[in-house]
Amino acid sequence: MSDKTYTDILYDETDGVATITINRAERMNAFRMTTYGEVIDALHRAGWNKEIGVIVLTGAGTKAFGTGGDASDKKSDRAGRGVIGVPIEELHAAIRDVPKPVIAKVRGYAIGGGNVIATICDLTIAAESAVFGQVGPKVGSVDPGFGTAYLARVIGEKKAREFWYLCRRYTAAEAAAMGLVNKVVPDDELDAEVARWCQEIVERSPTAIAIAKRSFNADSENIRGIASLGFQALSLYYGTAESKEGGNAFREKRKPRFREKMISG
Repeated sequence: MSDKTYTDILYDETDGVATITINRAERMNAFRMTTYGEVIDALHRAGWNKEIGVIVLTGAGTKAFGTGGDASDKKSDRAGRGVIGVPIEELHAAIRDVPKPVIAKVRGYAIGGGNVIATICDLTIAAESAVFGQVGPKVGSVDPGFGTAYLARVIGEKKAREFWYLCRRYTAAEAAAMGLVNKVVPDDELDAEVARWCQEIVERSPTAIAIAKRSFNADSENIRGIASLGFQALSLYYGTAESKEGGNAFREKRKPRFREKMISG
């Protein structure tokens, strides 16, 4: 049960499982500043509660798990906390640092930042309707850390580069074949499948799992440093004409003219 009111998310604790639902279905569960803060708060709330054994992160509705930052938010105008004005680093750190497994329950689109979150989560279980992919280089952006370097660890260098250079979309079955997804089930079986995985985890030793998670993370912790450096560069990139062209073209529903802006800007 939840005794705290959130605006952009739903939070529930039942039978040792905390479920965090991005509740912005009308925006394809895209993140705005409020969303980042609430998800981070909920992750820490569940992660340090000894009664909780596993955390499920999902999106409301059937169309999207998440699509990253809200497209109506101009990247160059962000002014909140975090190197690029939104606390993406804090969100990624929260998923990794809480001593509980975090399961991404994916229906519909896991695109852009949504794909990054699904990558970082300890486990990813997807409905057959799920679609994965990146859009950064199409809209003047990139995730210079866990979204790139850690993705390469998960699915291999060649596939990770394909994700980012071509910005294609991949079915749940394709994502599972490359190692991005642990299990794919029919859409109407997703909730029950995730519940089964959660029940198995809740029955395991919480301390042993916490140690295992720390051990897994230790091997890739250097990526946090890469991300820190990369986001500093990204904050400068967002102020360029080239990056702004990506967002403008997306909102105007036209092809971006990146090279023109790079040369003239």
